[in-house]
Amino acid sequence: MQKSSKPTISPEQLSWDDVRYFLSLARGGSLSAAARELAVEHSTVSRRIGALEGAIQLRLFDRLPRGWQLTDEGKTLLDAAERIELEAHAFGRAVQGMTAMQGTVRLSAPPALTSHFLMPLMAQQHKRWEGIQLDMVGEIRAANLHRRDADLALRLSRPDDPGLMARRLGNAGYGLYGHARWKRTARSKREFIGYGEALQGGPHQAWLAQYADGAPYVMTANDFSLLHQACRAGLGLTILPHFIARGDAELTEFDSGQPAWQRELWLTVHPDLRRSPRVQRIAELVAEIVQERQDLLV
Repeated sequence: MQKSSKPTISPEQLSWDDVRYFLSLARGGSLSAAARELAVEHSTVSRRIGALEGAIQLRLFDRLPRGWQLTDEGKTLLDAAERIELEAHAFGRAVQGMTAMQGTVRLSAPPALTSHFLMPLMAQQHKRWEGIQLDMVGEIRAANLHRRDADLALRLSRPDDPGLMARRLGNAGYGLYGHARWKRTARSKREFIGYGEALQGGPHQAWLAQYADGAPYVMTANDFSLLHQACRAGLGLTILPHFIARGDAELTEFDSGQPAWQRELWLTVHPDLRRSPRVQRIAELVAEIVQERQDLLV
């Protein structure tokens, strides 16, 4: 008897979980990467994908020695799966927007801004967000609010993601800093600390390079906290945010010979969450802190 070519399940029987496993493997390209994202064993990912392929009778991935690659059929389904993902997250945001003040709010912001500025001042206001579990994520990348990487994002540039609500809160200023001992060293003999890959590409890099005038960097670092510690240890001069360096008695601000440089601070939220009481509360506090403490930022 010829085997039926019809799928063993109908499209309406597919679950969001099936789509979630498919997307994680498609994006990660390997069982281990998908397993880390989904917080399961890699064998679970393999089993779930195999069951999905068997159910719809389509091969979605080619199993290659260096990873799993989408087949043509898998590539065709990828766009539809991503649309389902957006709708699933929209449903979750709608539910969250109707719930009470209690719960978690995830706030994404640059690591240095989070640890040196925002976190200490938010802690002082804890009574105003009691009952909310604040999940503060320090990350250089821009969190994807459509995919629920975060509920709120504080960014150092105006966001261009379509469909998000953004509010400019103020500015963050930067300056050329170093240990006071460098004041006694001729400019031509001063040494400098440069930026690692994660911090490259911004105007601060060009500013520092112009002042250094071709001098080699004694060290590079990919985090402003590391740059700060190297700078206060006397290793060299570098560009630092004022909110890190200005209050440090070990550091002196040097005249760079260039106009003061600032970056805009923007708070971003997905429209589906703007009515969530707890997201609103954290957003209001962040905006208030940034606007009232510009003295620490610029």
